Amino acid sequence: MIKLSIRQLVELVMRSGDIDSRYVSRDRLQEGARAHRTLQKRNQELLAGYRSEVTLTTDYIYQETIYRLEGRADGIFSLEGKETNEEIKTTLLPLETIDADHNSAHWAQAKCYAFIYARQNNLPQISIQLTYFNLETLETKRFLQTFSFAELEEHLVELLAQYSVWAAFSTQWEQTRNQSIKSLQFPYPQYRKGQRELAVQVYRTIEERKKLFAQAPTGTGKTISTLFPAIKAMGEGKSTKIFYLTAKTISRQVAEEALAKMRANGLKIKSLTLTAKEKICFCEKTSCRPDYCPYAKGHFDRINRAILHALQEEDDFSRNMIEAYAQKYMVCPFEFSLDLSWWADCIIGDYNYVFDPQAQLRQFFIENENGYVFLIDEAHNLVDRSREMFSAAISKTQFYELKKQYKGKNKALDRILTKINRSFIEERKQCDRQGYRIRIEKPADFIALVQKYIAICKLMLKENKDLGEDDNFLQLYLNALNFLTIADFYDQRYITFVESQGHEVILKLFCLDPSFLLADAFRRGRSAILFSATLSPLTYFRDILGGDDKDKILSLDSPFDKDNLCVLTAVNVSTKYHDREASTDKLIHLIASFVTSQKGNYIVYFPSYQYMNDVYRQFTLFYPLITAVKQESSMSEGEREEFLACFEENPQDTYVAFCVLGGIFSEGIDLPGSRLIGTVIVSVGLPQLNIQQNIIRDYFNRKNGLGFEYAYMYPGMNKVLQAGGRVIRSETDRGAILLIDERFGHNNYLKLLPKHWRPIKIIKDNMNLSQELQSFWLDKKKK
Repeated sequence: MIKLSIRQLVELVMRSGDIDSRYVSRDRLQEGARAHRTLQKRNQELLAGYRSEVTLTTDYIYQETIYRLEGRADGIFSLEGKETNEEIKTTLLPLETIDADHNSAHWAQAKCYAFIYARQNNLPQISIQLTYFNLETLETKRFLQTFSFAELEEHLVELLAQYSVWAAFSTQWEQTRNQSIKSLQFPYPQYRKGQRELAVQVYRTIEERKKLFAQAPTGTGKTISTLFPAIKAMGEGKSTKIFYLTAKTISRQVAEEALAKMRANGLKIKSLTLTAKEKICFCEKTSCRPDYCPYAKGHFDRINRAILHALQEEDDFSRNMIEAYAQKYMVCPFEFSLDLSWWADCIIGDYNYVFDPQAQLRQFFIENENGYVFLIDEAHNLVDRSREMFSAAISKTQFYELKKQYKGKNKALDRILTKINRSFIEERKQCDRQGYRIRIEKPADFIALVQKYIAICKLMLKENKDLGEDDNFLQLYLNALNFLTIADFYDQRYITFVESQGHEVILKLFCLDPSFLLADAFRRGRSAILFSATLSPLTYFRDILGGDDKDKILSLDSPFDKDNLCVLTAVNVSTKYHDREASTDKLIHLIASFVTSQKGNYIVYFPSYQYMNDVYRQFTLFYPLITAVKQESSMSEGEREEFLACFEENPQDTYVAFCVLGGIFSEGIDLPGSRLIGTVIVSVGLPQLNIQQNIIRDYFNRKNGLGFEYAYMYPGMNKVLQAGGRVIRSETDRGAILLIDERFGHNNYLKLLPKHWRPIKIIKDNMNLSQELQSFWLDKKKK
């Protein structure tokens, strides 16, 4: 059986022509949804028995293939005694330019829906009302036609005939894939400690349609332990597609390698790695218009041939493969990858393709309860990322600069920009002495102004399409659209935060608690597996990432020998902000004792650049013979690679790098063996005290009494765990961690540290530190 959405069928079979982003409003999906709701509500008031968003499904056999046809009718109602299916389409074109033959694909889609409804209800004939809604004038134009059931069936058969080549491929591929999955064995001779337990729990969670929050230390093999059971479940019909979601490119590469390993063992699976449009675009400037980009011109005339060729010849839709086929067929590589996503069994990409309201792959998430499995790697990163995705900020300077640039060119634009500027000035007047204003209420008046601004911009873009090439104009327009999208989510989990500094005023719709929106996103799939080496405490991550008490949690021990890690703590040093200057002398000597106990490479982590620079300066003065370097506040990709390359295997001398906790070198770097043998972690990593963290604290104090923990303690200690996790990267690694802060002596912090870090020894002074380390390293030599 082939599950086929009517929208996918019609779009695939009937598309042609160019890609031209100038002719498409950037928020047409949101506008269209709002227009649909407006018309449907109006029709419900005018027409008795009008039903909106009617789910339609039927099984239809064509050439011995069973198709499960699915979709949703915008409206079903009775008109003059005839059952009528309404299909609503939004447009920016003047309605007088639209006739009944304006777009054959619109009729095609409506006919398919009408066929399913007529078949379900044994109707010999049915009417179709095609309604066009102008988004600017809010006017409608309707076309009504009546078709017999036989005519509708004939139309459907014509579409399926053209789709049959795709259906034949899909049917054959699913059989081939599932057969390979059935015989697939775990790609390693044996499971590591904890690996089988994780794999079993992942499979059961998918089977039970639940969520799993799993903390699995480095070395568990999280990627293969989640992908393997998810693929096994797919082969048994328990899922239709796997989304492997990550925050970093390196994690995507690990997923690709895991799939390659299983392919080497006989697995047949089509995987796609998505790359951002700006990175994969062939042109110097990302401008999707046929008069600029040769890949946009005629793209839809060539794209189906490119897709079919790729599907027949390739299984790994990597970036290189996508670029090669896009060049060969002269199609847009980004749009090509989006089309391939329909056929991919596993999609590898950033979190935003599922969760971000602006970037999500909407074609997959129109309906909830799809058979999708979400595998979310390094899930601790999703807390901050989701807050960012569900928040939006807009600034006075952006509007003021545009006002100066376009002064006198458009009276309507001048007027609305003046009103928006005055609104910002009024917001500034309401700020307190520190330059802040916080309110629970949604800024309805300001949002109304932004809506008017967007309407004017749309009209200007329609009249002068070259405005889309003005980066300043376009960027502010897109920012404003995002602002309105987020405004639609605004509820008790949001606050309006205004910050005023000098002439600048920033108004932010700040998402305090992303759990509700994440939970809503998870409902678009069957199951979700969230995993990381640092999900501590698990109950916090389950709560903040959209889980509930019914969802599973799992904490695994490290598969590595605990005796290979020595964890020490100096609790006689305060690293709180007001004590930092006084702590410098103690710190430099503790660091020196730590790094001179065994020749090798070390990293020392600090909670801020200022603190790091101050200690680094003193350390290099007192210990000039120890090679020391420090992380700079802004480093290019090349500089980062050069920085890491200095961590050499079996170094001749001790090498110490001073880095920032929570920065680019405290997570996601892999320095196995002798490339890194120890880390010093200064402080418990609490985020800097600031008004936004305090707002989060106050919100969760009201919600569950754990405001300080949710806003400061748990995020801070996660940085500590990530930094400490850089030391032991394999079974043969051996290394030490020194935790410096008096709070590491408090039980509420200690209990957040993982089991495999224990026992944690408290050191009294530098001599005691040296003795403990000498004993540890001596024991290594004996082994």
